[in-house]
Amino acid sequence: MLCSTFQHPFYPGVGADSGNEHIINVPLAAGTGSKAFREAVSTYWLPALEKFQPELLLISAGFDAHREDEMAMLNLTEADYTWVTIELKKIAEKYAKKRIVSVLEGGYALSALGRSVLAHIKVLSGL
Repeated sequence: MLCSTFQHPFYPGVGADSGNEHIINVPLAAGTGSKAFREAVSTYWLPALEKFQPELLLISAGFDAHREDEMAMLNLTEADYTWVTIELKKIAEKYAKKRIVSVLEGGYALSALGRSVLAHIKVLSGL
């Protein structure tokens, strides 16, 4: 299963309807902030992951949606990355024997990237 949020139409040709129940694409408009991002994850990702019951979570941790990053305009903050990591960790604890692999995928504003990665790692490590 693949769960993804992304700025649309910043990535043209990628839409919500993949035609595959195991690909959960949630396009977000430029200017989307914390509330809409968290609603998207809660409405689409989490129920799909609960139904799928993954045995391993692979996280492609992209931080370019941070409000300080000029790559995308989704206005997320470290608190959003903390929150989504907590939610994904709950899924991993419930179904995947806590197995998570996270790889850095994006983030170009170095100060925001550093803070966001730190927030993510703190949750993953239980700090």
